Amino acid sequence: MIHLRTPHEIDAMARSGAIIAGLFQELEPRVVPGASTLDLDRFAESYIRDHSGAEPAFKGLYGFPGSVCTSINEEVVHGIPSDARILREGDIVSVDVGVKLEGWCADSAWTFPVGEISEGAAHLLSVTEAALEAAVEAAVRGHHVGDIGAAVMRTVEGTGYGIIRDLVGHGIGREVHEEPQVPNFGRPGHGPLLRDGMVLAIEPMLSAGSPEIRTLEDGWTVVTADRSLSAHFEHTVAVTAEGSRVLTASRSPVPQSADGS
Repeated sequence: MIHLRTPHEIDAMARSGAIIAGLFQELEPRVVPGASTLDLDRFAESYIRDHSGAEPAFKGLYGFPGSVCTSINEEVVHGIPSDARILREGDIVSVDVGVKLEGWCADSAWTFPVGEISEGAAHLLSVTEAALEAAVEAAVRGHHVGDIGAAVMRTVEGTGYGIIRDLVGHGIGREVHEEPQVPNFGRPGHGPLLRDGMVLAIEPMLSAGSPEIRTLEDGWTVVTADRSLSAHFEHTVAVTAEGSRVLTASRSPVPQSADGS
C-alpha cells in the first residue's frame, strides 16, 4: 500500500531528515585515514540520540547491529561498522543513516572520500551524485516511478558505469521501508503514478565495473561481484504541489580528485 502523507506529516519527516543533514556535516571531518567504521557509527549514534526523542532507525532493523551502514570501496551497502575496518587514504566510504523521531523516519546516504582520492573514484562519486540530483528532479506529481529510474539511466549513459539493479529505493514514512519500490532504472510513464504526499527514499548505486552484486558471509555486506568501486547517494524526497522537496537537505558537491580534476 502506498501512503500519501499530509503536509504536517511531511514536516515531521523533515525534522528527522534535518538531523541526518546535520550529522553528515559533523561526520565529514571525521572521515579520515586511521578512523574505524565503528568510530563513525558511535559518533552517529551519539549525535542522533543527542536530539531529544530521536533514535537510529537502522539499529536492530531486521537484526542489523549498527546505527549506520558503513560500506568501503567495493562494498555497495549494508557494511557493518567494526573497529577492525580502518579507513585508508584514497578509500571511499558510503555512510547510510536512518533517523526516527516522533514516529517518523528519514533515510539518507552519502559517499565520502577519505583523504585524497583518485580521479576515477572522484568521477564515480560525481556521476552518482548527479544521478541522484536528476532522480530528485524527476520526482514530481504527474510523473511515474519509472521516470525516476529513467533519469538515473540518462545520467549514467555513456560513462561506462554499471547501475546496481538488484537494490532499489523505497517509500518511507512510519517505517523505513514502505511501498513503492523505486528502481534506479525504468521507462518514462511507467510504474506507480507520483502523487502529492508520496515520500520516497531515492538512492542511486553505481559501480565502476559490473553491476552484479553478491552478499558476504556476514549476511549483510553487499559487494560488487567483480570488486570494482561502488558509490551510493540517497535522499528522502516528498512529492508536493510545489515540486520535489528534499527532506534530508542538500549537500555540497563532492570534492575534487587529488589532481584537481
